[in-house]
Amino acid sequence: MFPDHDMDVATILAHLGEQPKNQGAVVPPIFQNSLFTFETTEALLHALEQKPLGPPHHYSRLSNPTLSVIEQKIAALEGAEACKVTGCGMAAITAAVTHFLKAGAHVVCPDTAYGPVRRLLSDYMARFNVSVTYVSGTSTDEIVAACRPETTLIYLESPSSALFRMQDLPAITAYARANGINTVIDNTYATPLLLNPISLGVDVVCHSATKYMSGHSDITAGAIVGSQKMIYDITMAEVNMMGNILHPFSAWLLLRGIRTLAARLPLHGKTADDVANWLEGHPSVAQVHHISLDSYPQRDLYQKMFKGSGGLFSFEPKDQSRESVLAFCDALKIFQRGISWGGFESLVVPLLTSPADYEKPRWVIRLFCGLEGVNDLKADISQAFDRVEALSATRV
Repeated sequence: MFPDHDMDVATILAHLGEQPKNQGAVVPPIFQNSLFTFETTEALLHALEQKPLGPPHHYSRLSNPTLSVIEQKIAALEGAEACKVTGCGMAAITAAVTHFLKAGAHVVCPDTAYGPVRRLLSDYMARFNVSVTYVSGTSTDEIVAACRPETTLIYLESPSSALFRMQDLPAITAYARANGINTVIDNTYATPLLLNPISLGVDVVCHSATKYMSGHSDITAGAIVGSQKMIYDITMAEVNMMGNILHPFSAWLLLRGIRTLAARLPLHGKTADDVANWLEGHPSVAQVHHISLDSYPQRDLYQKMFKGSGGLFSFEPKDQSRESVLAFCDALKIFQRGISWGGFESLVVPLLTSPADYEKPRWVIRLFCGLEGVNDLKADISQAFDRVEALSATRV
């Protein structure tokens, strides 16, 4: 077994959790089975009583050897004790969030959080008399002021969706722990390579492993990371009852994808930095939202918490007409129109965002820079702007 406390990230990705090799196979096998049997009843009962879950494994709704390999890697990358992988990112978030809620509870959440999370908190959890207060998240004082005696959860993102706003994790988690409030963060953008929220006091970290961790746009997967007890409790309650465990074949594909994360992520980040800096000077662009820019409003916080930036950012076009925004997206040839990201392909999606500090909703165009050549991506954006300008001229 490799000593995980001394291992480089790349070595964790390549080897951790894979010893001993199964009959010498360099790639772990897929345990595509629903249950595991035992030689004796005593051995079965012993397995049922185990904390943490497996090995020994007894039922794939809770644990499986193929899942255990990827779970060990993700936990080690996050500097956490344990991980449980789920069928998608929202499955992970839903399990973690609902674990800390009960009837009458209150949640504080950034107003630019991921749309399905907002629907989970505002619509679905409302049926259980759970309330939510949305704040910008850029001010710790604002978050503290939003908390109530019944607040049981502060939900965080690193950074938030669409506008990429950050929260001061050390300050927020210090307040939360002092007041018995749990914290859950979506760390999908950063991955464990760029940010480790556990080390900053966050209780539970969630990922959409569909994205960077997989990197191939061929599976959906999620991950929940935290203490051994926390992950056991969430697994036995929410994951078990909701039945949202990741399937073995998807876990095997995730294992294949995550091996190259340390090689892929810097390239995504470098390309996005180049494109975002270039777009800041483009005459058709009003503002670029990218965490690594010198102009990023929370640059000090970025430098304090992050080890780098990823391939996802957004910009606000000067022409805010819906017609022009959609025409720009349709004119792109390399950037494909799609809502996910984190794979090899560059993507675009227009988003109409309306946080509380905007006088009226504004269009932002979210770009994900894949693994294509950066000059090709900039040329694609240039021709799309030219196409929109030509269309505008014909309408005058």
